[in-house]
Amino acid sequence: MSTSVLYFSMSLDGYIAGPNDEPGNPGGDGFERLHEWFAPGGGEFVRPSGPAGELFDEINAAGAVVTGRRTAEQAEHWGGDIHGVPIFVLSHRPPGPSVANYPLVTYVNDGIASAIAQAKAAAGGRDVMVHGAYTAQGALEAGVVDELQISQIPVLFGGGRRLFEVLPSRVELEIVRVIDTPGATHIRYRIRR
Repeated sequence: MSTSVLYFSMSLDGYIAGPNDEPGNPGGDGFERLHEWFAPGGGEFVRPSGPAGELFDEINAAGAVVTGRRTAEQAEHWGGDIHGVPIFVLSHRPPGPSVANYPLVTYVNDGIASAIAQAKAAAGGRDVMVHGAYTAQGALEAGVVDELQISQIPVLFGGGRRLFEVLPSRVELEIVRVIDTPGATHIRYRIRR
């Protein structure tokens, strides 16, 4: 059975994007700092050694991705390919014409529960990776996310886009695993139901 997991690198003060996060500046100012544990200097993704490398492998083993339109468009739909798995994009509007070139990208307009269900069906028992702050908040609100994998980066951004800016109510979590590395503390939580 597939598990839906929010995967995010986050500053200690709760930001997953820096200030000035906009289409011309995806992720905002300083965004690359949040991903130095696997993309040194903001460059190519590189498998870290040790336990962080095992987490990197786990992320890359996901069987499908669910993301919001804003995130997908800022990432230019990842060129239609995130390690060869289906990408489900939440949106209230139809996709732009360029998406026709990406057979793995499906736009979903009937809500987060439908997107997660479609992604789990397509994931073949592997995890479903959830991207985007608004998508994460919607998935928590709808009760369709199972776990959170937060890579806590030792930096204070002081501004930007917070992952948990708006939540409908309290969400109880259970710590499943903690991996401490020099570049981040990686904490996996399970949602308590």
